[in-house]
Amino acid sequence: MYQTKIAGLGKYVPENVVTNDDLSKLMDTNDEWITERTGIKERRHIKKGDGNTTASMGVKAAKIAIERAGISKDDIDLIVFATLSPDYYFPGCGVQVQEMLEIDTCPALDVRNQCSGFIYAVSVADQFIKTGMYKNVLVIGSENHSGGLDFTTRGRSVSVIFGDGAGAAVLTRSDHNGQGILSTHLHSEGKHALELSLKGPSTNHWVPEIIAENPQGDDIPYYPYMNGQFVFKNAIQRFSEVINEGLKENGLSVSDIDMLIPHQANLRISQFVQQKFKLADDKVYNNIQKYGNTTAASIPIALTEAWEQGKVKEGDTVVLAAFGSGFTWGSAIMKW
Repeated sequence: MYQTKIAGLGKYVPENVVTNDDLSKLMDTNDEWITERTGIKERRHIKKGDGNTTASMGVKAAKIAIERAGISKDDIDLIVFATLSPDYYFPGCGVQVQEMLEIDTCPALDVRNQCSGFIYAVSVADQFIKTGMYKNVLVIGSENHSGGLDFTTRGRSVSVIFGDGAGAAVLTRSDHNGQGILSTHLHSEGKHALELSLKGPSTNHWVPEIIAENPQGDDIPYYPYMNGQFVFKNAIQRFSEVINEGLKENGLSVSDIDMLIPHQANLRISQFVQQKFKLADDKVYNNIQKYGNTTAASIPIALTEAWEQGKVKEGDTVVLAAFGSGFTWGSAIMKW
């Protein structure tokens, strides 16, 4: 079987910066409250009319990744698009990217695993490449959260966390054993699905029914809900488990980790995991302070930045890990 390596990375975030002080003008919150609980200082939000959508941001990140991979868009054999915020209920963003990049009838599929979406998408791409079915797979994580958040005091516990943006990676075939993706590890626990969810509208509970049931808007299921403490508790447990699982699979120890890039869910979660594994600051990359939680886009954005800054180098052991709605979680262990 072939090996899979990342040949190119790219990211895109909207120009519009939204600070904690900006949010304090919309809801009862402040910079100290947000920073203490999340570590976030600012995030990027799409501005109406700026031309950004979930798919178009993905395309902007993808073009950078394709150029850095040293290939043509026509060399892409498959597109895997991870998002919880597609432009349309259907079709998915993958086919939009295929059209925007003007790639001729390239297959495209969407992954709906929220915060774990990029890890799941990488795992899907890895299998296609390892078996020899495809040579070059474009993996994108992109989110437009700001279009669906409740920017009132009622929604502050969720809305202060999320930002918009996109990251992309070109995964390609490698004949070098021991280089590239060593293993991926995926899990889910659906019994906790509603602890972090957006329940409506859905095909069995559409907008007219929701409005009829909640004419005053007191309980609005088309805004996200999060049981914050419960999610935090499960996240730190599953992060640790799935990182250890990946290390054990490859005969590695914590001391072999050159760079851990966790999903940027909450800086406090990342710090807890770092302390548990006793990793030095230069072994963990966080950028949630600047971008907030960009869900499926957070790992590729962070990985791209870490690589651009020279913090991910050839030969490094890189660990990616994520936990999110579903509950789903996963890790990817790679030799850069």
